[in-house]
Amino acid sequence: MRRCNALTIAAILLSLTALSGCGDLVPRNTRSLLVPKFQRSEILGFVAGLGTTFAAAPDLIAMLKRRSSVGMKPTMAAITGLFQILWIYYGLLIASRPVIVWNVISVLVNFFNVTAYRHFASKEKSI
Repeated sequence: MRRCNALTIAAILLSLTALSGCGDLVPRNTRSLLVPKFQRSEILGFVAGLGTTFAAAPDLIAMLKRRSSVGMKPTMAAITGLFQILWIYYGLLIASRPVIVWNVISVLVNFFNVTAYRHFASKEKSI
């Protein structure tokens, strides 16, 4: 568990360092992020993002149904979440709504995966 905490802290510090060191975080054309006109490539991006975003959901659902962390590896969800934060930053730089939206949702799904794992793992250790 101590290793998992160290990995989590390292991932958070690394992502905060990457985000704080970027003076160009704000997209140049914010109107393009909010205007509801979609191009064909954006529609394809939203469809593709749907599948990749919820790829981690079956693990979360199974863990919640079993009420057990057995067989779950939180490291994978934490690493994936870290790189999805970088994808959000990239989406802001290129002003891509599909990249931003799906990766924000993916970060949340992975956060719930790690949180559920930690909750059930602590319960299992206390038994």
